Amino acid sequence: MKKQVLLGFAGLGMVLGMASAVAAFASAPGGVSTQLALAKTALEAGEADKAIALLNPLAQRGNAEAYNLRCRVEYALEQWDQAANDCEQAVKLDGHNSDDHMWLARALGEKARRASFLSAYRLAKRVKAEFEEAVRLNPGNGEALTDLANYYYSAPGVVGGGIDKAERVAEQLDKIDAARAHELRCHLDEQRKDYGTAEREYKQMIGWSAHPAFPWIALARFYRGRERWAEMESAVRSGQSAAERDKHAGVAFYSGASILLATSRDPARAAKMLEEYLAGNSKSEDAPAFVAHTWLAELKLKLGDKAGASQERAAALALAHDYKPALDLK
Repeated sequence: MKKQVLLGFAGLGMVLGMASAVAAFASAPGGVSTQLALAKTALEAGEADKAIALLNPLAQRGNAEAYNLRCRVEYALEQWDQAANDCEQAVKLDGHNSDDHMWLARALGEKARRASFLSAYRLAKRVKAEFEEAVRLNPGNGEALTDLANYYYSAPGVVGGGIDKAERVAEQLDKIDAARAHELRCHLDEQRKDYGTAEREYKQMIGWSAHPAFPWIALARFYRGRERWAEMESAVRSGQSAAERDKHAGVAFYSGASILLATSRDPARAAKMLEEYLAGNSKSEDAPAFVAHTWLAELKLKLGDKAGASQERAAALALAHDYKPALDLK
């Protein structure tokens, strides 16, 4: 018994020693910035559990950037309430950061999609206000401008929507990011049901884009909306081919696969695209690796590869142990 007690104290000492080492690392010069950099790298790689473990101690010490990054991990995990709470805390700690307001708006937007009518109305007004504040704080934030425009053309007028407002944002985007502005105008053409112009504009983007895989996938989404299935699949194939020639376009594999998966088309190609994405070196927060593994598991089940599906599910949970879509796969 005495030996067991001594071993228990030794184990406790080891835990306390590790905790002290983490605290010392965080407080040392460059420690916080190093942890934040490691967390960002983990977020980009889709390593949700690793990112959260790095961010928790910093968030507990009131670091605004840690709250923002943890919000973004939770957003990828589809944990909308936690994401909104953490992004709100980031805004409280650093109210002058454009990205903090942008991410809070995104998280609140996802909550609004799933809320009752009255709650969604209140949340939508907050989403608008947060996107507008993000743009006010940094008029050169192309992502925030794009999100604000998307809100304007998607939302009804009663919560501040309007295509005319989105058109004014497109004029601002022209000076900052011509590619984003061009794609935004394609969406506005679709909103006006001017599908012929939208299609021509998407095709023009392919001709002059430095990374044509992305406009090919945007065109595929357009065809999906019009239920032009054969053209949609052709555009996905073209996007895949373009991504195979462009080391910076790996996310196009993920995006193209998502279109095929959502429309139950060509599961073998969708699986191959996800495998190409996961094997590449251009992983992104916009295309979480644990989601890609989960989708791949789903596709392998459809293709009759139960062992492969089990491996992909395990790979997803190794990166994000509480990702519900992976947990729900059987």
